[in-house]
Amino acid sequence: MPDAKRSVYEIAITVVPLFALWALAWIALSISVWIAILLAILNAAFLVRTFIIMHDCGHGSFFRSRTVCNWTGRVLGVLALTPYDVWRQSHAIHQASTGNLDRRGMGDIPTLTTEEYLKRRWFGRAAYRLTRNPVFLFGVAPIYTFFIQNCLPLGFMRSGWLYWASAMGTNAAIAGILALFFRPEALRF
Repeated sequence: MPDAKRSVYEIAITVVPLFALWALAWIALSISVWIAILLAILNAAFLVRTFIIMHDCGHGSFFRSRTVCNWTGRVLGVLALTPYDVWRQSHAIHQASTGNLDRRGMGDIPTLTTEEYLKRRWFGRAAYRLTRNPVFLFGVAPIYTFFIQNCLPLGFMRSGWLYWASAMGTNAAIAGILALFFRPEALRF
């Protein structure tokens, strides 16, 4: 059973360093771009941890209350550049069908049987191999997932307003945060 005090503590030891390193990296830009980059790389660990906490909220395992989990996930989703409700639904579909070749689809890396692979022409085989290449998996796929698929949940158009509200609300919150940081007067130290 989730312990609310421990959950709040875990959020605090993740989000406070995330913002602190973010601020230090911003300040470091006036000293050295390389220091700012090193701080950003260090901060990536806290960003991943933020996503993990959001993930646990999506499973309803971070707080006893589903409502508290959902709102915590929505707020953390803005920091993780992930519309929480869109992600939660696609993740649930993925987990319900992963490993089942009869229900392939959302959130899966394309998986073919040997027979299916051999039936493809050379272009289809090359495309299949490309999608399994680490450069594609860790470079192209995340950019597509976070900046296109999550921001425009086209696959959920018929699923109701919640997913569009989640995506557009997250997009608006991210735009608002960026607007705060990129005002001309914010660039002076």
